[in-house]
Formats: sequence, C-alpha cells, structure tokens
Amino acid sequence: MKVTFLSFCFIILSIFSHGQEDNQLTKSTSIGFELDAVPYIFKGYYGSVWVGHNHFRYRAVITKIETPDFILEDGFTNNEINVYAAIVDYFFKPGFEGWWIGPGLEYWDAKIQTNAKLETVEYNNTIFTIGGGYVWKFYKNFYLNPWVAGHFRIAGDKDVIVDQSIFETPLFTPEISLKLGWHF
Repeated sequence: MKVTFLSFCFIILSIFSHGQEDNQLTKSTSIGFELDAVPYIFKGYYGSVWVGHNHFRYRAVITKIETPDFILEDGFTNNEINVYAAIVDYFFKPGFEGWWIGPGLEYWDAKIQTNAKLETVEYNNTIFTIGGGYVWKFYKNFYLNPWVAGHFRIAGDKDVIVDQSIFETPLFTPEISLKLGWHF
C-alpha cells in the first residue's frame, strides 16, 4: 500500500511539473511542502508535498501520530496511527493563498494496546476527509495555514479486540491545527 501510494504521488507530481511553458508555469503552477504542528506535539511527524495548478492544489501526505490517552476510551493506550493521504484542495483566490477547501482519501495503519499492555493489536481504516483553512503568506512564499478537518471512517476495522476488550474505532474524528509551508 505504501509503495503504491508513493508511486501515485510521484506520477501526479510529474504530470503537473512538466509540459508547461515557463511563462505559464510561473503564473499558474506552484510546488511546495508543509509541516504540521499537532503531530509533533503528540510524538509524531507530518509532511506533505504538493503541486498546484490554477486554483487546485494536489497534496500527498504522510503522518505519524500517537493519540493522547485522554482522548481514547478508558482502558486503552498507545494508539499509534500512520496516515497516508491524497487530497485535492480548491483555493478561492489565485496564487495559493486565502481560503481553501478540499476533500481527500486517507489510509490509517494503526496499532493499540490496553493499559495492561499484554498485547499490541494492529488495525486499519480507509478515511474520507474534508477540510478547509486559510493560507497567509507572511514572508515571500513562506506561509501559515490554520485549518480544520473532519475525518469519516468509510471502510476498515470497526471493533478491535485487544486483551479481551473491544476498542471501537471512531466513525468521525475532528481535527484542528496549524501548518507552516513554503512554495516556489
């Protein structure tokens, strides 16, 4: 799954980075990357690369996050999630700044334990995500991107049995964060 996803992202980036005249490329196409604050706070990481053309931005995302115990159901701990996502954003203004909204698909490859930590159980989900935010360029092509998203489980494991307890994967997961990005 990981190799296929990365291959898909490479093909998308290749398609949009070639075949444009230099004059058109500088006016309507851009390539960039982003880092997100929340995963770093929760023992993880976030990276995305994107290519944008006209008002659309095509993002490939890889994330690792450990869900804080206070968010989990009682009795569960060490919920570590690796996320692989492909997202398409629409910007209402040109230049990849201002308000944006975007849907996408994500694959969550995860593992969890109970507080007893007798066993670690793996599970996975396919997620439909919809998000939006605001890109504010604060210095040349560096920008801040506050955003919110809703993640909806559409396939995968619902009930995960761990140490004879049942962890129910959420149907809906809200998220809010701040990204730092740069594009050229």
